[in-house]
This record gives sequence, C-alpha cells and structure tokens, in this order.
Amino acid sequence: MSSSSAPGARPLQVAIAGLGFGEKVHLPALRACAGTEPVALWHPRTERLEAACHQAGLSGHSDFDALLADPAVEAVVIATPPEPRFALALRALEAGKHLLLEKPVALHAEQAEELQRLALARGLSVAVDFEYRAVPLFQQLQALLAGGELGELVLVKLDWLMGSRADASRPWSWYSQAAAGGGVLGALGTHAFDLLHWLVGPTLELRAQLSTAIGERPLPDGSGMGEVDAEDIALVQLTLEGTSGRPLPAQVNLASVTRRGRGCWLEIYGREGTAVLGSDNQADYVHGFNLWLARGNEPLRRVEPDPRWAFARTWEDGRIAPVERLHGWWSEAVRQGRPMVPGLSEGVASQRCCDRARG
Repeated sequence: MSSSSAPGARPLQVAIAGLGFGEKVHLPALRACAGTEPVALWHPRTERLEAACHQAGLSGHSDFDALLADPAVEAVVIATPPEPRFALALRALEAGKHLLLEKPVALHAEQAEELQRLALARGLSVAVDFEYRAVPLFQQLQALLAGGELGELVLVKLDWLMGSRADASRPWSWYSQAAAGGGVLGALGTHAFDLLHWLVGPTLELRAQLSTAIGERPLPDGSGMGEVDAEDIALVQLTLEGTSGRPLPAQVNLASVTRRGRGCWLEIYGREGTAVLGSDNQADYVHGFNLWLARGNEPLRRVEPDPRWAFARTWEDGRIAPVERLHGWWSEAVRQGRPMVPGLSEGVASQRCCDRARG
C-alpha cells in the first residue's frame, strides 16, 4: 500500500545532512517519491561534499547555517552519525524546517523530548526512520495482529543476531564509542523496541544484560588499537502492555558480532495461533523476509504476501523502498499539517528503552 502526496501538491523540497546512509539510501528514495524532491546536500568536509554534489547534480553547503538559510530548503533529512544529530536537529527546528531523523534520534531520551517540545511549539512535522513499519510483510503481520488472528498474546520473542562486526579487524569508529551513540542498541535496539511497541504495545518494565565481545579495534590511521566501550551484545527482558491490557512477557536478543548469526526472527505466540516473521539474510536487512502463521494446533504455514502492501518499485538495496514509502508519509503529514507517525513520540519511546537498558 503506497503513499504519496495529494494530487497537485508541490513536492517537499528536502536537503540531506550526512552522506553515508543519506547518499546511499535517502537520496534515491527522495528522488523516487512523488511527494519529495532533493534540493541540496550538507557535509562538514568540503572535498566529500563536492564529490557528492557533482555526482548528484545538486548544490551543497559545508556550513549548516547556510543550508538552513537557503530559501529552497523546506525540510532536512539528518542522516549523520548519532552524536551531532541532536544539535543539528535543534538548529533546524529553530530555523522552521521540517525534519526526518535517522535513529537513534538523540543520545538520550531527554534530548529527544526537547526536540518533540520544540517541534510541537513550531508546528513542524518530524519523521523518524523506523522503516520496518513500511516493509510489506511487517505491515501484513500488524494487520493480522490488529484483527485478533492469534487471540490474546502470551509471549513475544525477537532474535536479531547479525555478524556485521564479527571481524575484529574492522576499524574502530564512532560505532565503538558509547558516548557517541555507538553500539547494537542504537543500531538494532531502536528498531526492535519500536517494532514491539507498534505490533504489540508499550513497554512497562525492562531489564538488560549488555556486553562487549570485541574490546578493541585497530585505529583507522594505523597508530594502534582503540578501546571499544559500546555494547555489541544486548539481552533484554521486557514486559509489554499486551493487547488485552495484561502484562505480556517479551525477550529481545541483539548482537552485531555473531558469525553466521540467524538474522532477524520475530516470534509471536497467542492463545489461538502463532506467527513467525524472519530472515537469515545478513547482506540486506530488508530483503529476504518471510511470514508463517499457525492457527490452533496446525503446523506453521508460509503466508503469501498480500498485494495490498506491496512496493510499487524495489531496488537492489532493499532499504530504499521502505524509506521511499516513509518519505511519502512524511510529505503528506507536512502538507496536511498533521503529526507524523512514526515520529518523535515513537522515537522518544524507543530511546527510553535504550536508556533503561544501559542503566
């Protein structure tokens, strides 16, 4: 089920701040979305910015305030590493720009709440890139749960075991630093908590065990080894508010250092049935999902994708299609003057879980 701006609405004029995920995923997604148009890029390093602008055919700014002063820019996608994200978002909101923020939206829930208050006061729409809400099989599962297909839920289990950082020779970076927003909670936990809140209900209680399996990594300049203090494994026990209002136990296991890890597998058990949604694709965390459903004592059977939720277009990089769908929802929210979902309310709830997990 695609989303686009109302007929005749002018596309939202969007700048991109950050040229990693921003250039690889947000730029093609903005171009593909009928409701958005990329108009400028920002990066603090001039040589990196110039190369990206030449490749994209867009103007660029290495001064963030100059970007915000550009009258062509209505909105900004902030896809930088987590540490500078809050300050940039604050300045953009103060300048009257709508936002789409990568996750985690800030380093602490208090920062996310400050952004939420400012956005509400200025009447600005802020989206958060919880793109799994836009993946067809996840949407199909949400519809099944909302329709009561499993009955009252009794247990939820989410394993997200990836090997992207299992190689100890992978260089030290911001991801290695807890204070910079690194670690598996920011990378995967933010999505995991949001998924559970969306599919099941809010978190009531949370306990976590965090660990760092690879305690040092080679510094990029070759000068030695850098200490890693960000968690690469997180085992989390939660109590969710279930669909019946009763407390519902949930278990979330996250890792970025599990060689040949099983990937992302969500199991939801109800009194009347079971649903399993999963993928073992380590190369692309959107492509490769399948959904299975069992009613009563039947065996699990694979569920065919419902064409209502299908993407109009897909790319080799599976991330682009759900992000394009989110851009469509965001542009509609801006043009209609209503709050964006998923937005800062959802970002705050997810960040609170990350903060509680870190103690």
